[in-house]
Amino acid sequence: MAAIYLKTEHHALAESSVQARSGPRFTSAVSRGLRESAIIALAIVALVLFMALATYSPDDPGFSFTGTSGAVHNRIGVIGAWVADVLFFLFGWPAFLFPLVLGAACWGLQRRMRTATSVSRANTLVRILGFALVLVASCALTTLHWQPGVLRESAGGVVGKAVGVGLASGVDFLGATLLMVAAWMAGLSLAFGVSWFTIMDRVGAAAWTGIGFLRARWSSSRDAAEGRERRQARKESVESAQKKSATRAPPRIEAPAPVLEKSARVERERQVPLFDPPKASELPPLKLLDDPPPREPLYSPEALEALSRLVELKLKDFAIEAEVVAVQPGPVVTRFELRPAPGVKASQITGLAKDLARALSVLSVRVVEVIPGKSVMGLEIANEKREVVTLGEIIRSKAYDEMHSPLALALGKDIGGAPVVADLTRMPHLLIAGTTGSGKSVGLNAMVLSLLYKSTAEHVRLIMIDPKMLELSAYEGIPHLLAPVVTDMKQAANALRWCVAEMERRYQLMAALGVRNIAGFNRRVKEANDAGKPLRGSRVHILGVAYKRDIDDVRESPALDILHLLRSRGAHISYSDPHVPVLHLDGLDLTAQPEDTDADCVVIVTDHAAFDYTGLVKRASLIVDTRNALKNFLSPKTVRL
Repeated sequence: MAAIYLKTEHHALAESSVQARSGPRFTSAVSRGLRESAIIALAIVALVLFMALATYSPDDPGFSFTGTSGAVHNRIGVIGAWVADVLFFLFGWPAFLFPLVLGAACWGLQRRMRTATSVSRANTLVRILGFALVLVASCALTTLHWQPGVLRESAGGVVGKAVGVGLASGVDFLGATLLMVAAWMAGLSLAFGVSWFTIMDRVGAAAWTGIGFLRARWSSSRDAAEGRERRQARKESVESAQKKSATRAPPRIEAPAPVLEKSARVERERQVPLFDPPKASELPPLKLLDDPPPREPLYSPEALEALSRLVELKLKDFAIEAEVVAVQPGPVVTRFELRPAPGVKASQITGLAKDLARALSVLSVRVVEVIPGKSVMGLEIANEKREVVTLGEIIRSKAYDEMHSPLALALGKDIGGAPVVADLTRMPHLLIAGTTGSGKSVGLNAMVLSLLYKSTAEHVRLIMIDPKMLELSAYEGIPHLLAPVVTDMKQAANALRWCVAEMERRYQLMAALGVRNIAGFNRRVKEANDAGKPLRGSRVHILGVAYKRDIDDVRESPALDILHLLRSRGAHISYSDPHVPVLHLDGLDLTAQPEDTDADCVVIVTDHAAFDYTGLVKRASLIVDTRNALKNFLSPKTVRL
């Protein structure tokens, strides 16, 4: 038992001695004091070494030079001069790395004090080797690329000359430079723990941040410059607009058209007959037409001027400079006369008609590119309140009364309020078209009434065709109708066919007289009557005894077509028959008359042998033999049917 007790006690004493040796020899306060003293000492040594190197003078005494008899220039004295000369002689300009590494050691000690981390000897040895690699690579690179300057050896000292020149002789200047750069970067990573990839990432991020910052600054500066330019442009535009508005004259606002001048017919019809009924050959009285309502002012001059300025502003929104020089208010639309700026095409304004209507909040805008007699364009905008234009106002006007054409048409008023009267004879083809509710029926009735109030039935005859049986039925029974209002399409075809035949007849008559229109034909007839030599058409005489069977034969024979053709050419047809007083031939009602011995053409409609045809046949220039009555009388003038 005693032996066991002694063994146990000896083992405990051994463990306590080991723990005493492995435990800290200094307290934490002493350790902190020692580290702070080391940091201060290293910092002072680094500062003294830096001052010695910075104030180095080649004239001071040192390791490589005995110096001059003058004073020492080094701020650290003779020792500083010696230390600087030794370091510059051995390492050249990279000798400044020594105070730098001492400063780095101070920073490392201070950092370990805060983090309370321990550093192994192997780690310290690696860092020292890394610094040595950085120092040697720096000396070699300095020798290869720098001039020595005030140094007695090369810029990299003896070490740099030995390493740099030796490598350059073996791998050339570029190879030596690349190898030393790689060694310098590796030594820096080992000595100071620098991560080049982190540096590249941070440099790249900083570069992109700098690029973004520059872009933002450039964009903001560009926006600011653009804003300044726009503000300056707006300021100049406002100033120029103010100057222009101060010097320019307001748009000329033309006064609305006065009340239409009445014709002399209105004055004549003021005296109304009380007891005498109107005659059929007279024109309808004007009192049947309504008087126009009293005229109300549509726009004030201030409103028209404001509207003209609005038009200019809306055109300016579309980059078109134009000036409203005049405003012409009308009964239905108001026209603004625009003077475009130089270089503005008319097509540019025309293409903006719908956009201008939308911008001005109106239904439609019409652009008039050319106004006769003016060097401006027109912009027509519909009035909010339209003036009522009555037919009686136009028919009572002096313009309608002074038109001598029997086919005068009252169409309404123009944009200025003046009456518009047209001549139908100058419209060989007139078509009235439009959508539902656009006023076709109103325009057609106004034209018909214009004809009725201008000419009597002696001068104008009408054929009215009304398939709907609603539009023209009100004109039934007027003396101007050549036939009742046609509502059946078959009868309409006959009426139109008669019109074609009448047209051909008139063409033949005009060609025979050498004229081109009805006015020339009437003038030739008047001249002939005034000269006492009236014009005479062809004369046709129908001869024969008209039995019933003969009449049926005539109706079905080509002679009837010849009679219609001769009648359409204006020929005068006569008839003689002692037995039948009246001959009815499909629209031809002929009364028996004495024989026309001066007839140009004789038509024989029967083979009755009780008459002597010799006298007529000898005088006629053409004989139409329908029943072979002249079989014993042959003549080159005879035509047998």
